[in-house]
Amino acid sequence: MSRAYVLDSSAVLALIEEEQGADRVEEILRGGGAILPFVVLLEVYYITRREKGEVEAKRRHALLQQLPAKVLWKVDEPLLFAAGRLKAERRLSLADALIAAYALQESAVLVHKDPEYKSLAGELELEAL
Repeated sequence: MSRAYVLDSSAVLALIEEEQGADRVEEILRGGGAILPFVVLLEVYYITRREKGEVEAKRRHALLQQLPAKVLWKVDEPLLFAAGRLKAERRLSLADALIAAYALQESAVLVHKDPEYKSLAGELELEAL
């Protein structure tokens, strides 16, 4: 069984915009263990819409839907409590708390370019790009 990796929005944007770390994200996608929480799709959509317009935002959303990654759409009570605990105890945005909670729930490595996640060292496995 391949290793599971939750891709943060910053990792996905690195891939799309061919930034540092894009090669590693491609490698993870080829390995078959990539996971995209719904909030990543939401963040990529709204950031792109704000910066590049609706057409590009929809294009990127369609691209994400085609990636070889498992999209997690469901927020259940255990995830709600995990994200709520992380948000209450750490300096994280709500989106980052949800993404980290998905990584915990899936026993996955959280792949990111976001310094906010440093506060989670020891709580879950992190891979900074």
